[in-house]
Amino acid sequence: MNDRYDAGYGGDQYELVGYDEYNQPVYRQIPAQQTQQPPQQQPYDPYGQQQQGYAYDPYATGTQQQAPSYDTGQQAPSTPQSGYDPYATGTTTAYDPYGQTATSGQQPRVAEQTAYIPQQAGPAEDTEATDTGERDYNTGQFAFVEEPTDDSEDVIDWLNFTENRTERREEAKRRARGRMVALVVVLALVVSGGVGYLWYAGKLPGVSSSASKSGTTTAAGAQNRDVIVVHLHNTSGGGTSTALLVDNTTTKQGTTVLVPNSLALTDDDGNTTTLAKSVDDDGSSGTRDELDTVLGTNIEGTWRLDTPYLQNLVDLVGNINIDTNVAVPDPAATKKGAAPLVHKGKDQTLSGKSAVAYATYRASGEAQNAQLERFGQVMQGVLRQLTSDPTAATTTVQTLAQILDPSLTDKDLGTFLAKLADLAKGGDYKTALLPVQNDGTMTAQASASVVKDVLGGSAKSPDEGSAVRVAVQNATGVKDDTEKARVVLLNGGFTFLEAGTSSAASATSKVTYSDAADKENATEVAKTLGLPTSTVTKGTVSANADVSVLLGEDYKPSSSS
Repeated sequence: MNDRYDAGYGGDQYELVGYDEYNQPVYRQIPAQQTQQPPQQQPYDPYGQQQQGYAYDPYATGTQQQAPSYDTGQQAPSTPQSGYDPYATGTTTAYDPYGQTATSGQQPRVAEQTAYIPQQAGPAEDTEATDTGERDYNTGQFAFVEEPTDDSEDVIDWLNFTENRTERREEAKRRARGRMVALVVVLALVVSGGVGYLWYAGKLPGVSSSASKSGTTTAAGAQNRDVIVVHLHNTSGGGTSTALLVDNTTTKQGTTVLVPNSLALTDDDGNTTTLAKSVDDDGSSGTRDELDTVLGTNIEGTWRLDTPYLQNLVDLVGNINIDTNVAVPDPAATKKGAAPLVHKGKDQTLSGKSAVAYATYRASGEAQNAQLERFGQVMQGVLRQLTSDPTAATTTVQTLAQILDPSLTDKDLGTFLAKLADLAKGGDYKTALLPVQNDGTMTAQASASVVKDVLGGSAKSPDEGSAVRVAVQNATGVKDDTEKARVVLLNGGFTFLEAGTSSAASATSKVTYSDAADKENATEVAKTLGLPTSTVTKGTVSANADVSVLLGEDYKPSSSS
């Protein structure tokens, strides 16, 4: 700190006082008049208050006021401000923070007596205390630079932790809400499914099982049904039996609807006829259209099933098991007391031959509906044994080698029967009898459970007060008399019903009525046919008819007919 050297500028000497921030030496000037005096060590005064030299000019006016010298009591002469060269380029510029003045020249690096420049820490001996004690610094002399500390890293980590914990809480809340929504949906499905099952099973209060399964709670138009009509022709004993096979694809329910032969139909000419007569006379397409008209249905096809084909079908499916309600004798038996072909009892196994015998059997005095119900049992037994595979069922139909109605192909019939077979195996199949009155009509109350609920149609039987229906049986021995009588009655405003031909001729004609209200109508019928009113009597009339006529040999058709 006491090193001095002579710079050669008028005898002035310089003294090393420290180092700058670039570790360059900094000197202060010793006046010439002081060099003759014994050197005195001055304490380091960073603020330039206790050392001899020039005062710091903060405004860089270019002149420095002489600072008082506390150690000599004399004023130092005023001299221009000395600069410093921080990069040691050899050219000095006066320190002027506002850029107003500057001094250049080749001068040694000098620190004015009163100027102090904060420096980086130098060698240990440079930062030691001077003779007067420790240096005293204040915060105004230093420029502070923010540097990351361990505390700041901890703060950042805490913020990240807080943010992550908040996100985790929000995510947990979202998952909780999602689980709650899923739970509510599951509970709603369980409740609705349970209610739906109870409704279907008919266990809800006020809802019956039959009403639930028959679809009465669903509008008929909202249900889809596939329907075909099957006519069983008894090729050996004569007669036909008719049933509608229904596949309700909405309720997944199959049904065989048995249709009595006495059902009144209206043909294309507007004449009233019976189902049995329509099957014989009008063929498959005519009868199908007439059934659609009276039942309000949409029958898709007709399946004519002659008894030989029914026998082959039962044998192909491997026999059937049904509960028989009557013992059927063997038509081939020649001895009395021979064992019946079909035994009465539960779960009887029937082959093709015995199935045909049971389906067509009608005991003496039985109504036709009894035989029709046996036919329905056989059909349901066949469906339970038939395969549910559409391809295999189609092969079975093709194996029968029967001639089908053009509107129904082998594939269509096989696929349809396979669907019904699947329902029959699962217990979703039933047999229902269409209720028909003695006159062949259906009341709205009696037919609602079948026509509306099962078939999705509406009964359209002839209303009360319509044209009088006259059933005519020919016993004259002349076949053409029937047609002549038909023309006369139609021209008279009556509805003609053909009752066939009597095997025995009758000498006299007869006009019969059963209801007293029809007595006048019967008299009008007799007059229209040219018969005397004495032929009108009260008695039994044919089914579906208001008045029955037996044409005898005394019937003389008019020339106009």
